[in-house]
Amino acid sequence: MPSMLDAVVVGAGPNGLTAAVELARRGFSVALFEAKPTVGGGARTEELTLPGFRHDPCSAAHPLGVNSPAFRGMPLDRYGLEWLHAPLPMAHPFPDGSAAVLSRSVAETAASFGPRDAGPYRRLVEPLLARWDTLVRDFMSLPLTALPRDPVTLARFGLVGLPPSSWLMRRFQDDRIKTLFAGLVAHVMAPLDGLATSAIGLVFALSAHARGWPVPRGGSQAISDALAAYLADLGGAVHTDYEVKRLDDLPPARAYVFDTSPAALARIAGFGDYYASYRYGPSVFKIDYALDGPVPWTAPEARTAGTVQIGADQKEIGTALRAASREGRAPDRPFMITVQPSVADPTRAPDGKHVFWTYGHVPNGWSGDLTDAIERQLERFAPGFRDRVLARATAGPAEMAARNANYVGGDIACGAASGLQLLLRPKLSLFPYHTPHPAVFLCSSATPPGPGVHGMSGHNAAKAVWRRLRQAP
Repeated sequence: MPSMLDAVVVGAGPNGLTAAVELARRGFSVALFEAKPTVGGGARTEELTLPGFRHDPCSAAHPLGVNSPAFRGMPLDRYGLEWLHAPLPMAHPFPDGSAAVLSRSVAETAASFGPRDAGPYRRLVEPLLARWDTLVRDFMSLPLTALPRDPVTLARFGLVGLPPSSWLMRRFQDDRIKTLFAGLVAHVMAPLDGLATSAIGLVFALSAHARGWPVPRGGSQAISDALAAYLADLGGAVHTDYEVKRLDDLPPARAYVFDTSPAALARIAGFGDYYASYRYGPSVFKIDYALDGPVPWTAPEARTAGTVQIGADQKEIGTALRAASREGRAPDRPFMITVQPSVADPTRAPDGKHVFWTYGHVPNGWSGDLTDAIERQLERFAPGFRDRVLARATAGPAEMAARNANYVGGDIACGAASGLQLLLRPKLSLFPYHTPHPAVFLCSSATPPGPGVHGMSGHNAAKAVWRRLRQAP
């Protein structure tokens, strides 16, 4: 290790790994330090239940990952990352046994919403989808780390996306699209009437149409391992089992980049209450299942989908979100996101068996058990589900926080993704990756573009770092 590194990165989640790679690609000397025994953060894979069942303790399906400009700009396929697609990216079943779907095909998706809404849906998404690659780069680079490549389309997207999702849904008549879209917004645990929630739903929908909602072959760990292997080939060093409690624990460097929560950064760097106003959002109660067969969904479409959203209608989803985020209680009928990786990747479980993943929203720091409520919901849409369960591994807020220190109180978004904090995080600033110390930077999901396994927070932060390094004597 050189006597003075150009950059030290703390935290080997997808954003920390991406920041380290981006700096190493530009010739800077980089070392990365991770408290856990392995790299990964929110992108890991472990045998949580039974031998041979490979689960993702945090994120599992990756619409933002496969569409990420950062990941697409790296040769990660050379390092073992292979995206696998279920026949359908996502399905949203209803109690009557029917379903709305997000398909790669806009026409197939629109048809699942019914004849009244098929045309309006196509008119909404097709112009944006035609400019998707430049739009997603511009959108995920906000606040402007680079000049927009297509400012007209970005402005058009902003006009549609900035209002609450409830406003956008006024142009549709059928409950099917309104329910599916409410579920898309709920992926970031944001109340449906919040600022820019239309943009959240549109990004997830457009991602599905553009490149699907795939899983990595072998599990989410493949993303992290590919990034780490690429970093090593670029000359970067990775140190695991290395907990950082203060800046003095790190070697001398010209810049320090933290893939941590703002609270952890303030504690380590001695920033006092600089981030005291930063809000943490609701948590999740997550269950990983080993199953002796596929989930017995009533809706045929759900059986072929990689991701399945569970919520009977828009009202039920909204009630569940309000309970967890505003009322401080666990919902009686939780809205649930479920992922069935072995539909796309049978290697994740022994022959004929399946892995399955689901969570419902609960208040930050909640200490109860949501297992019964979750399984009652599953039985509504997949009668006989409990009979398929071989083993389950449950994780509430405390367990989620223990798995990943960035999940304060179990908040998997590393900060509430609602209100102005959805767009301006972690503070109201045009330079969100900068901190009170000119050589210290933040690159976690607490910075734009926010939560998800996409590496763009790390990519954007790396730009701020290398600009400083090139200016410094």
